[in-house]
Amino acid sequence: MILANAFCLFFFLDQTLRSLASPSSPQGPELHGWRPAVDCVRANELCAAESNCSSRYRTLRQCLAGRDRNTMLANKECQAALEVLQESPLYDCRCKRGMKKELQCLQIYWSIHLGLTEGEEFYEASPYEPVTARLSDIFRLASIFSGTGADPAVSAKSNHCLDAAKACNLNDNCKKLRSSYISICNREISPTERCNRRKCHKALRQFFDRVPSEYTYRMLFCSCQDQACAERRRQTILPSCSYEDKEKPNCLDLRSLCRTDHLCRSRLADFHANCRASYRTLTGCPTDNYQACLGSYAGMIGFDITPNYVDSSPTGIVVSPWCSCRGSGNMEEECEKFLRDFTENPCLRNAIQAFGNGTDVNLSPKNPSFQATQAPRVEKTPSLPDDLSDSTSLGTNVITTCTSVQEQGLKANNSKELSMCFTELTTNIIPGSKRVVKPNSGPRRARPSAALTAVSFLMLKLAL
Repeated sequence: MILANAFCLFFFLDQTLRSLASPSSPQGPELHGWRPAVDCVRANELCAAESNCSSRYRTLRQCLAGRDRNTMLANKECQAALEVLQESPLYDCRCKRGMKKELQCLQIYWSIHLGLTEGEEFYEASPYEPVTARLSDIFRLASIFSGTGADPAVSAKSNHCLDAAKACNLNDNCKKLRSSYISICNREISPTERCNRRKCHKALRQFFDRVPSEYTYRMLFCSCQDQACAERRRQTILPSCSYEDKEKPNCLDLRSLCRTDHLCRSRLADFHANCRASYRTLTGCPTDNYQACLGSYAGMIGFDITPNYVDSSPTGIVVSPWCSCRGSGNMEEECEKFLRDFTENPCLRNAIQAFGNGTDVNLSPKNPSFQATQAPRVEKTPSLPDDLSDSTSLGTNVITTCTSVQEQGLKANNSKELSMCFTELTTNIIPGSKRVVKPNSGPRRARPSAALTAVSFLMLKLAL
């Protein structure tokens, strides 16, 4: 009898402890936090295979295509479509930067999220997978070129931006795409039209999207000790064509124009997600990840909202899109806030300075709730010989120089590359998720199991 009672008690405790050890199935809104995200192209395929999802998705697209978009979205049928789609893979889908069908993926993403936000939010969630890669290897290589640890006198005389251009010319892909955008962005169309800006932007996007960051970051974020070097850094994207214009538009108008294009809108949202100033972190960045911020910044180059250095100051780093807040009216405060995300952003400034100095922060990245795409591995280039010329075969046009060769202590170069400042070269998260994700409770599940063993032993002891 004692053994029977002990057995019943043991069975009851066993079931109770097992129920405590197992997590309850997520219900309702929490379901999204537990479902792994897929890219939006794949999510669209899954939706198309399910009749209810595909029909509601077609309905939503019709709602978004209406002339009076807000009125259409207020329609009950549109709202019902949105509710169904929030329970589909389309809601949680994300895109990979540079994926084969990136534009198609982004169009699918925004077709869902524009219906939810109505496009009125100051900061929009990024449609891209979060960046988990760090800059450790690239920072170490950057320190070699910046002269960290070398003779300070030698390092002070070095032009690290020139060294970065030389490194690019050692890589066939980097040299080819750099030569392409320099040629296109310097090609005068007519006496009144200095270049084809649209083609220049496209060539720049190809360069920053297809060349490993090992090379592009060195050219864009190189450290400088003098104005001549800083001017070369500013001229990296050939601002006379890709950046500057006759007049500066209003920043909010520029942002609105960017948001009419899915690719530009996505890059801007990604910049805000990864570079928005945070005063609760060591680096000033939302996730203490310089790689994510620098990548998002580079991703905006090649659009009308392209950011660049505003002057040739070697240390006072200030970047901005080509815009101002004049004529903002009652939107002036919002406009100034948008502009400060570039001009007075400690995250972006710290990331640029840290890369130029070759000093990454020793922090572990925040783990996203799904597996993000890893950055491609890049090959390490050897140290460059001192007499390597920064040359391509692009013609004999000359860009205004910012200092003389003699001032820099550099030898004259008979190369035909287009100048980038010097006469010797005068001849080239799920971020934004509105669902709460519970932290992993894995380590805690072992405790009920241990308690179960102890109780079992005690009950057997009592029974005997």
